[in-house]
Amino acid sequence: MRPAAFFDRDGVLNVDKGYLYRREDFEWIPGAIEAVKRLNDCGYLVFVVTNQSGVARGYYREEDVVRLHGWMNDELAKHGARIDKFYYCPHYTEGTAIEYVKACECRKPLPGLILQAFAEWEVDREKSFLIGDKDSDLAAAAAAGITGYKFTAGNLDEFLKNSNAIRE
Repeated sequence: MRPAAFFDRDGVLNVDKGYLYRREDFEWIPGAIEAVKRLNDCGYLVFVVTNQSGVARGYYREEDVVRLHGWMNDELAKHGARIDKFYYCPHYTEGTAIEYVKACECRKPLPGLILQAFAEWEVDREKSFLIGDKDSDLAAAAAAGITGYKFTAGNLDEFLKNSNAIRE
């Protein structure tokens, strides 16, 4: 059993530019790479849990999301860091891509993405946490039974160190 750190993506790991799917538009939040590496070095599993309604809205495809996540991990690897798995919800009830228009358990504030990670990995829930930038992120964490921390701006690694989220 290992503790896990769950990150929302847009606004936490990268600057939220609205419906981001292209790497040329991607900009890391200051301290994001260092925060992921710190958690890797401390033995934490690191997951991303992100709503990607741009798929249901027809702005981009699931393949675009997967491609961007692969690129993110390639960039992290250059610094000796990694995200163990990316979980994303492409659904949205008011979308235009019919196959993705539905209510689901994976769209935050529901805890489905976090619960999926629990089912697939041996996670120590008591030592796990989520960092998000929206109340819906914190609600998903609470519904999954883990602590949530709200990140609104600044250096993510400094925020992580000051949050006392990492437990030995």
